[in-house]
Amino acid sequence: MGKTVFVDLTHPFSAEIPRWPYFDKPVVDSKHGLAKGGVLTQYVGCTMHTGTHCDAPRHVMEKEFDGKRARYTHEMPVDAYTGDAVCLEIDIEPWGLITDKHLDAACEKFGIKPEELEGMVVCLNTGMHRKFDDSKDYYHYSCGTGVEAGKWFVKNKVKCVAMDSQALDHPLHTAMGNNGMTRMNLLGASGKPITEEYKEKFGEEAYAEFDKEEYIRIHGQEAYDKKFGDLEEIGCWGTWEPCHKQLLGHGIVGVENLGGDLDKVSGKRFRFNCFPLRWYMGDGSMARCVAEIDEEDLNDVPTRTYLYGGTGCETR
Repeated sequence: MGKTVFVDLTHPFSAEIPRWPYFDKPVVDSKHGLAKGGVLTQYVGCTMHTGTHCDAPRHVMEKEFDGKRARYTHEMPVDAYTGDAVCLEIDIEPWGLITDKHLDAACEKFGIKPEELEGMVVCLNTGMHRKFDDSKDYYHYSCGTGVEAGKWFVKNKVKCVAMDSQALDHPLHTAMGNNGMTRMNLLGASGKPITEEYKEKFGEEAYAEFDKEEYIRIHGQEAYDKKFGDLEEIGCWGTWEPCHKQLLGHGIVGVENLGGDLDKVSGKRFRFNCFPLRWYMGDGSMARCVAEIDEEDLNDVPTRTYLYGGTGCETR
């Protein structure tokens, strides 16, 4: 065995960090400077769901599936986001919806049975972390999970799910599509709403997975209740971030925007270390995510170089 090394799985933070479409820009300012005050003291103000961060149940729901009030960050166990981990490689088409079938296939490729994931942190490498930028590619057109993946994680009793994409759900399951109180239904690269682009690419039936009204119109109320009814019973809009709610509502926490040198530990077992702020009544928290692994187990890939905000454009 080689020596134990630590691999950063976190996107670097700055005032220019890419952020979710309606989030505020981080404010970074200096309260003291070295030339005048002899010390450097900086102020940071931003949404806690910026960059690599953790979600707590209270972020997306009022009640969990046990009927009790959804928990805040300070109410989760101190090791809720930390533990023995695997990084599963997800084979998915661009903008695709990750289902239980994709997760089963990823486990088969890894050489682990889904039931062996009980109590573990499951990291997903979809390749999206390589596209991290203020771009439609990263936000609008990300692949992502939905209700079936959420139920799969619950069934297999995982401890935490860490994804290398913009959210714990496919973008069309979020307010970027036709869900949420804002229902942004953002414009895509064609100038049409991304909901229309998705229908053109995958068909109306595939799109219906992300839209409550469309799902009921196409499949009927009974089919909707079978798939999303447990969420509706606890007061949740079924197609609005269902993977978030399946996980968090069952006490399985999540990490979003996993990045850094994830490719070095892809397809490997390691110790996943992640600690949010001990924030009283917090809904989530930015965090440093680090893999602890034997040096000999690392994949031989280059260390990640970060260029975002358009600075990495090769055609410039």
